Amino acid sequence: MSESLERISTAILEGDEEKAPKLVARALRKQVSAKDILENALLVGMGEVGVRFKAGDMFVPEVLMSAEAMRASMELLRPELIREGVQLFGKILMGTVKGDLHDIGKNLVNMMCEGAGFEVIDLGFNAAPEKFLDAIKEHQPQIVGMSAMLTTTMRAMGYTIKAIEEAGLRDQVKIMVGGAPVDAEFAKRIGADGYGSNAPAGAELAKQFVGAA
Repeated sequence: MSESLERISTAILEGDEEKAPKLVARALRKQVSAKDILENALLVGMGEVGVRFKAGDMFVPEVLMSAEAMRASMELLRPELIREGVQLFGKILMGTVKGDLHDIGKNLVNMMCEGAGFEVIDLGFNAAPEKFLDAIKEHQPQIVGMSAMLTTTMRAMGYTIKAIEEAGLRDQVKIMVGGAPVDAEFAKRIGADGYGSNAPAGAELAKQFVGAA
């Protein structure tokens, strides 16, 4: 890895939201390709964040800082990626299901998925099945992710999956679920394709779904 790419990766890992995009801009001026910056700096940095978070060596506030540094860098880099014709791994549609107002966990998964090279469409919280359906039709994602933090709202995941099936959209998407009361057995029972126990696991599952893991 070149020194400029290593500095970007380090800035992402350190969560430096001001420094990271400045380093990206500098690399672009030096004719480093957007693809190279994405794959060998941004994704490397966020990959290390995921490893450390999973190992308990980084905590939620630090991950959020790294994710913001990644997001600021991607805002600058995305037009260049488009110009170069670089494709991200795919689109993920994420939302906390109807009746549930918790979204910290979902936001973490969003950030880890963005850091893994996905475009994320966030429906926010209290997202009704109809909102998922409309967004699937509009954005054509490869993956749909649902989060619930309450045992009382877990059932909304099943209702949403059923609505997707009845709308004839189920074959178009892979569905992953997660949240404190959710487990792999529940995911299987409601017809989801997979379960993510935490944010890094969710991002890894998404990569498996598109054959990028």
